[in-house]
Amino acid sequence: MTPQQALAEIAFRLERELAPSFKVKAFRRAAGVIEGQDADELETRIADGRLKRAKGIGDSTYLVIRQAAEGAVPDYLQKLRDRAEPGSGPGDEQQGLAAALRGDLHTHTEWSDGTTPLAAMLEAARLLGRDYLAVTDHSPNLTIAHGLTAERLTDQLDEIDALRRARADVPGTPHLLAGIEVDILEDGTLDQEPALLDRLDVVVASVHSKLRADRATMTKRMLSAIENPRTNILGHCTGRLVQGSRGTRPPSEFDAEAVFAACAEHGVAVEINSRPERQDPPDGLLALARDAGCLFSIDSDAHAPGHQGFLPLGAARAEAAGIPADRILTTWPLPDLQEWLA
Repeated sequence: MTPQQALAEIAFRLERELAPSFKVKAFRRAAGVIEGQDADELETRIADGRLKRAKGIGDSTYLVIRQAAEGAVPDYLQKLRDRAEPGSGPGDEQQGLAAALRGDLHTHTEWSDGTTPLAAMLEAARLLGRDYLAVTDHSPNLTIAHGLTAERLTDQLDEIDALRRARADVPGTPHLLAGIEVDILEDGTLDQEPALLDRLDVVVASVHSKLRADRATMTKRMLSAIENPRTNILGHCTGRLVQGSRGTRPPSEFDAEAVFAACAEHGVAVEINSRPERQDPPDGLLALARDAGCLFSIDSDAHAPGHQGFLPLGAARAEAAGIPADRILTTWPLPDLQEWLA
């Protein structure tokens, strides 16, 4: 592998482990320092000491670059590979339902609260062998996540179009879908202009506020969003947190039978959120949605390229719940998915 590939994979695997951001940034920064340098130029800079003195190159990143330039798998990367869960990294063989997944319909970029540009997320999806990737940054109401106003969403759509054109001839590039994770507001409406939602390929509707509302209020709120014809996927339906740096949070309360019946009736898929701190819906609700006849979408809710490696976690939960692959949108070929979304 090239030094650039080694640095990128290390950053990916650190993100997959939810490592502190400063560690990840060190490797992505180093990759930026050597970007565009061919093997001969890099070898010269290693030999004469300039690379080691370069701004943005530390001891660990220098050793990775040097070992990769010498034709070896860097020690740092090998340790990450050795302790990783099978199927969680670029080039890893997938097993079971995870092998059937073709794409991801819930990801974030630096346009809202993600950590990297859209192009980096698309490249990670390519390395993982995905057929399609939806970018679904937050909507305006979620100001803490720098949600997209109508004007900023319009600008992002222009960037998506430009990136599609720029990557059209790159082998294996996934199809980039334009989407949004739109807030379900307190009155059940969707937090973005309807005309803009109509321009998007996929709309994930999620509750992010007033999660402790009473059961009747939350049920009415969710049903209103599910009945909106612009909603495609109900995101992380309980909003719970079971681990992680943000602590824990109990699931919100709502009439799950009514909500999942509405999802089945209105053709809204229930998201199986693969983030380890969410694991949403809980097992009991997952079984209830299965028995209600719902469709599902196994998504990563990635906020960094490496988070796209969470999908096997969601696949394992779906498999344990006995959900067949043909009821999971993200196993469908792109033409079938696009027809359903339309």
